[in-house]
Amino acid sequence: QVRLEQSGGGSVQAGGYLRLACEPPRPTPGRYCMGWFRQVPGKEREGVAYVSKNGASRSTGIAQGRWLVSEPYTDMPGYLGMAKLRPDDTGMYYCARDLGDKCRAESLTDTRHFQDWGQGTQVTDYA
Repeated sequence: QVRLEQSGGGSVQAGGYLRLACEPPRPTPGRYCMGWFRQVPGKEREGVAYVSKNGASRSTGIAQGRWLVSEPYTDMPGYLGMAKLRPDDTGMYYCARDLGDKCRAESLTDTRHFQDWGQGTQVTDYA
């Protein structure tokens, strides 16, 4: 297992924007799936979005219309850009990597295939 390196996050006023980054500690050639998850207070971890290294992506209702996920490249991180943040988006956000060729249809609801995880980063949105 490899610990992915996360950056970004922080505190922002309601309606603001944050961008999270995620990358492996060493460049990784080839394809893989990068997923984004979050855990907000009082709730279980939930899927946000995923992107395959070939660019195919999918997001849940949390992200649709507000957030964009970008694919990682061999020497560049993957990003989760979060616009129109709300107080109920406050929580810990995690990235994860599935070293399979591409993301799976169940990737956002079944995390068993994600081998590597980031340390998590706190996102706080205040009214």
